[in-house]
This record gives sequence, C-alpha cells and structure tokens, in this order.
Amino acid sequence: MQRAYAPWLAVIGRRPAPMDDDYAAHVAAGEAFVLESGGVIAGAVVLQDGPGHLWLDNVAVDPAWKGQGLGRALLDFAEAEARRRGLAEIRLLTHQRMESNIALYARLGFVETARRTEDGFDRVFMAKRLP
Repeated sequence: MQRAYAPWLAVIGRRPAPMDDDYAAHVAAGEAFVLESGGVIAGAVVLQDGPGHLWLDNVAVDPAWKGQGLGRALLDFAEAEARRRGLAEIRLLTHQRMESNIALYARLGFVETARRTEDGFDRVFMAKRLP
C-alpha cells in the first residue's frame, strides 16, 4: 500500500488515508483480498459489507505491476463478490485530486453521488449499480 499510494503524496499534498489504514484488522475481518505472483503481493482490494451495498474500501496495485490489468481484475473481483453476496451496488470514495481514478471509475460505470470534505480530505463518492 505504501508503494501504491506514494505517487499521490505530491498530488494531494499529504499521505492518502489508505497509507495509514489498519490492514491487519482488515485481514483478520476477512475483508482483504490480494493478487500475488511468486509469493509477492502485486495488488489488493478491501471490501466491506454496507447496508444494501458492497463498500470498496480500497483497491491498489504495486507500481511494479502497473499496466498489466491488475486494477481492473481487482475491480472485476469486487463486482463478482458483490453479486455473490446478493448486493446490487458497489460504493467507493476517492480524493478529488485523483482525477485519473475518477475517470477510470466513470469509464467502468461508476457515477458520482457526492463530494464533501471529511477528515481533511476532499472526497468524491461514487456508486455503481450492478445488473
């Protein structure tokens, strides 16, 4: 997570919240899923049940693995997991300065639902209804 979010430090002017999250707690709760190759974690996603939706708490790919479709694979996994759990919507948030993420999520069918500042972060909330 540290490597995945490091490029965003200069963009948002502070450590992105996922850099300081408690991943041991997510693992213990069964919320963290990883993609690995040869015993090395290449990417991860953190998924949490919300009321009537799946909360996509975090999706990250190690920069060494960028451009290989792993982020898309993790998002596809999140959609499949939502369906498996009987949930018809995925929700997430990102920082408003992470414009490439916002554009990617929009291309994948997410729509913006709100913008607000929380914990000092300018956040963009998005959701995707699943067919």
